[in-house]
Amino acid sequence: MSLVGKKFPNLTIDAMSEMGDDLRINILDEAVNNQQKVLLFWYPKDFTFVCPTELHAFQEALGGEFEKKH
Repeated sequence: MSLVGKKFPNLTIDAMSEMGDDLRINILDEAVNNQQKVLLFWYPKDFTFVCPTELHAFQEALGGEFEKKH
């Protein structure tokens, strides 16, 4: 099922700031208020060998190929 082109859901989530403070934010409101795009990225199994590998690959793609497509 593809969600490309669909309306972004109104999600409020628990998050952590760069300073380690607990936050409760609405993703859509934050994006609209800061005139930013949103990319949701999640993975199902923390602390396994697969997820760190995928996270590192995702981080590398952010600086190169992802920005080109942005």
